[in-house]
Amino acid sequence: MKLFAQNKKALHDFNVEETYEAGIALTGPEVKSIREGRANLRESYARVRNGEVFLIGAHVSPYKNATNVPQNPTRDRKLLLHRGEISRLSGKSQEEGKTLIPLKLYGKNGKIKVELAVASRKKQYDKRREIARKSAEREMQRAIKDSLRRSRP
Repeated sequence: MKLFAQNKKALHDFNVEETYEAGIALTGPEVKSIREGRANLRESYARVRNGEVFLIGAHVSPYKNATNVPQNPTRDRKLLLHRGEISRLSGKSQEEGKTLIPLKLYGKNGKIKVELAVASRKKQYDKRREIARKSAEREMQRAIKDSLRRSRP
């Protein structure tokens, strides 16, 4: 599994409840551009429209060597999921405060996949609490490492 793009900000801003793996319908130049690592998921999200799921706002930079094909970097891209998964995602996204966000863009068995999450937005105080918890964990690890270093002869 090779990671091409990751949405780190999403993990900071959202509580992830469920994740799904989805294929993505791409053109040839888009595939080559993603494999070069020229994709960005930062402000993207997914929507269910007419029984299909679309990735909206994901930026895939145009591939330099494909000059004869018009390339739109932020076009809506269809996500490939089973009908049951789509109906489940549709129901989940209709709930209050829930949204569909992409977490990762990666390669698996020669195909490009998207990890899609059902998530709810964190409150500001939750973010602060998580930052404080992580810094406390770092301090504890540092103290343990320091005490082990001092106890060695």
